[in-house]
Amino acid sequence: GAVSVGYNLKGVANVKLDGATLAGIYLGTIKTWNDPKIVALNAGTTLPNTPIAVVYRSDGSGTSYIYTNYLAAVSPEWKSQVGSGTTVKWPVGIGANGSPGVAGQVSQTPGAIGYFELAYAKQNNISSVTMQNQAGKFVDPSSDGASAAAAGAAANMPPDGKALFVNAPGDATYPISGFSWVLVFQNQADAAKGQAVIALLKYVVTTGQANATTLFYAPLPPSVQALDMKLIGSMTLAGKAQ
Repeated sequence: GAVSVGYNLKGVANVKLDGATLAGIYLGTIKTWNDPKIVALNAGTTLPNTPIAVVYRSDGSGTSYIYTNYLAAVSPEWKSQVGSGTTVKWPVGIGANGSPGVAGQVSQTPGAIGYFELAYAKQNNISSVTMQNQAGKFVDPSSDGASAAAAGAAANMPPDGKALFVNAPGDATYPISGFSWVLVFQNQADAAKGQAVIALLKYVVTTGQANATTLFYAPLPPSVQALDMKLIGSMTLAGKAQ
């Protein structure tokens, strides 16, 4: 799916950012919405002298993992000063619990900026930043943009499925995109519960993919579905093969 960078700026219908500028905002070196670096990316848009209120996830999350890996990929300063992970020591801003918490904080705070799954932007009518991708194109977060970004990763998937594809190449790619992961025990000690978990995972990876776009996610590429099914097939029930 796509990680939306949502913002709360009354009267501003569209904001464009590139990776370096977004990293500067989260590093605290870009403090107002009319900073020259933001203005330079938004010709024809009047930006107010409003302080930027940075919001981040206070809990560990896959969304933060994708987001911070993106910032590390596009900003040497971010990579050296903060790094990437499910949690990091954020240089500035206020933390909120979960994507609902970040989305709520952005909605309630004039001048705020925050990140969350695209669904939270759509469901809460939060404006999303148009991000410049590696090809130099400005792209809105979308299922199609995430699919385009995943195409390259699908061709080079590691056997364990742990792939990142932030800042992916291609004109149509949305640069802050990534897989959602499910972490389970390979050996399910309770055979009955384990069988239910396996059935759920198989549904999610196959039949359930038909519901992805309506939930503002992107369907998994067929090669990734095949790899996931292989990984699910390696799970055991009470020490025995399925």
